[in-house]
Amino acid sequence: MQSPPIKCLTQELLDEVTASSRSSPRQRQNYNFHDLSEKVQRFVNVLQPGTYVRPHRHLRPPAVNGFEFFAVIQGSVGILILNENGQILRSLQVGAAGPTRAVELPEGTIHTLVALAADTVILEFKEGPYDVAADKDFLPGFPAEGSPAARELVRLWEAEFKG
Repeated sequence: MQSPPIKCLTQELLDEVTASSRSSPRQRQNYNFHDLSEKVQRFVNVLQPGTYVRPHRHLRPPAVNGFEFFAVIQGSVGILILNENGQILRSLQVGAAGPTRAVELPEGTIHTLVALAADTVILEFKEGPYDVAADKDFLPGFPAEGSPAARELVRLWEAEFKG
């Protein structure tokens, strides 16, 4: 019986994913260490300033834990916690060199992310398996990705972390 391959998070891999994020219209790119059917999702997400992460929450079936764990291993990210009306309840700055380096959000927490530094790298963990149709419950009333309204919203959110 052959053992599964050992998977390494190398600088070379980060450089490849970072280059992809820079050229992506979404200004972000992820690399999965897991197969979509696996019980634990583990992946690297690289974000560039200006990326728009539409506010969402994770709602899982009763047998699945809907937490989301973020560990920033390069750069800095702002996490905004919102209420059902889209108002900011809390802002968290999480950075590789900051006092807060990781955050776990409980199931049902409405949130968005703001890249505060170029080439920000987040190591994420969630319970799977991944189901694209049910992974995110988007908060209604927020603009679609790529729209001028989304770009303006990102500028407002970035301002939450300046000064």
